[in-house]
Amino acid sequence: MRLISCTEEAHSAAILAILNEAIVTSTALYDYKPRNAENMVTWFATKRANGFPVIGAEDDSGKLLGFASYGTFRAFPAYKYTVEHSVYVDSAHRGAGLGRTLMEAIIEEAVKRDVHVMVGAIDAANAGSIALHERLGFEHSGTVRQAGFKFGRWLDVAFYQRILATPLNPVDG
Repeated sequence: MRLISCTEEAHSAAILAILNEAIVTSTALYDYKPRNAENMVTWFATKRANGFPVIGAEDDSGKLLGFASYGTFRAFPAYKYTVEHSVYVDSAHRGAGLGRTLMEAIIEEAVKRDVHVMVGAIDAANAGSIALHERLGFEHSGTVRQAGFKFGRWLDVAFYQRILATPLNPVDG
C-alpha cells in the first residue's frame, strides 16, 4: 500500500464508487442519491481551486483503497484556518487500519498548510469513526440532534475537532 495525491484523471471513478457505496449503504454521507461523473468534475475543481489535498491509498496494482480530503468549513473569511475533513475506505478494506493511515496523512498535510482546526462531522451512531477520531486526538465539540433524515429515521451529527499548533503567525483579513 502506498499513499498518493489523487488526480481527477486517475482516481475520479474510484472515488465516485467509494462515495456512492457509502451513500446507498450508510449514514456516513447524508446524501440520498448516488453521485455521477459530472459531480466529480465539480468536486475536483473545487479542491484544485482552493488548494485542498486529496490523499489516496493504493494497493500494489494501483487500485484505490480509500481517500481522505478536506474542504471549507464555513464560507466566511474568519474561518480560513478551519477545515472540515472526510475519510472514506472501500468497503472491502475497512477494519485494517487504512482509515487511520489516511487520517494521519491528511492531518500532516493540514499542518503543512497552516490549518489550525480540523473538524469532522460524524453520524453520531458511527462508533468506529468516532473511536478513530478520538484515538487521533479529536475531541467531541457538540452534537446537532436530528440534523438529518435518512433510511426512515432522524440522524444526529456529532462534531469532533482537533486543534493543531499551526499557523505560527495567524493574521486577520
